[in-house]
Amino acid sequence: MKGEGQGSYDDIICLPHPVSKRHPQMPLSDRAAQFAPFAALTGHDEAIKETARRTDSFVELDEGQREKLDRRLQMLLAKIGERPLWKPEIRVTYFRPDPVKDGGAYVSASGFLQKVDLYRRRILFTDGTSLPMENLFSIEGEPFRDLDG
Repeated sequence: MKGEGQGSYDDIICLPHPVSKRHPQMPLSDRAAQFAPFAALTGHDEAIKETARRTDSFVELDEGQREKLDRRLQMLLAKIGERPLWKPEIRVTYFRPDPVKDGGAYVSASGFLQKVDLYRRRILFTDGTSLPMENLFSIEGEPFRDLDG
């Protein structure tokens, strides 16, 4: 028979919605939050993303590549010594190790060369950028066009 048994609300469908006089009604935004997914393992999503994040492997330069890089650094030092106001535009690529996991990334920076600091092993640009010389991969730019071509 209709109206009887499980799933029938005929007996209460016309009744007014009960409202407590003691407890204020929960705002809609808070009510929605109770249905948000539960993260039993806090930080688990971040750990998965970190594990999935790709890093590059460090590539060891061969003897020829190291010699080319050394010649370019020596050339820059000699020209700066001859002409202290000379500020060539160069592009430096180096390997930056990842602080969290094995590997890292090859990073490039361009600008006008201020100084090659052999004592601190840094390449300084006129805009204040300071790059480490360790793990240096390449130096390109206008001063080397005659060498390259």
